Amino acid sequence: MSEATARTLEDHDPCTDMMVAGERLTCDWAGCLFWPDEETLIVSDLHLEKGSSFARKGQLVPPYDTGATLARLAQRLAVWQPKRVISLGDSFHDPEGHERLPENYLAQLSLLMDNREWIWISGNHDPAPPKDLGGKGASEMLIGNLTFRHEPSRGPMRGEISGHLHPCGKIVKRNRSVRRPCFVSDGFKMILPSFGAYTGGLNIRHSAFDGLFDQSRLSAVLLGNKRVFHIAARNLVA
Repeated sequence: MSEATARTLEDHDPCTDMMVAGERLTCDWAGCLFWPDEETLIVSDLHLEKGSSFARKGQLVPPYDTGATLARLAQRLAVWQPKRVISLGDSFHDPEGHERLPENYLAQLSLLMDNREWIWISGNHDPAPPKDLGGKGASEMLIGNLTFRHEPSRGPMRGEISGHLHPCGKIVKRNRSVRRPCFVSDGFKMILPSFGAYTGGLNIRHSAFDGLFDQSRLSAVLLGNKRVFHIAARNLVA
């Protein structure tokens, strides 16, 4: 979507569509992406068992991240009813994260995966697919016009859907600043926000995003409380 048609902070919709490589994709306020034509839900950077990973290193945090993330994922699956789910890498916070899943979370995840195609894309935190959880592992996946991978490519890459950078957008309005996780796209590629409960974010004006997008076409969908805000990139600040 061009800057001229990007939406504003006054919009209160729970989701909005963006076109990427000719495909209509729906950005959901909870941070997941739905591809209607393929009945596919895409999430990125769940970082399940991040709390237990920190605890192993002596950094004690409340061990509720996995439960909160799975509960939110279950809610969005109930809304969109996808036939396929693609998790874009860093689904677990470390390579052994799936082995630490408590029985109740294993049962919950199994229920979410039941009767669905489930794709685990490899991430830098979890380079190998989780064992004994079901689903299919892949380093990347091509479906129609879209390529799904964890880390975004430098330079032109039409139809790339990725995660990894946990993008956030910041806007200043009426002397107040708002910083929120966001989807970011130039119509050729898109980076998803992180879906995990204990994950932070990186401002899209950070140098890590340099060279990833055509700035003249760039816009972001910021996540609000059960609503989204489609903002032209020229209105986003560092």
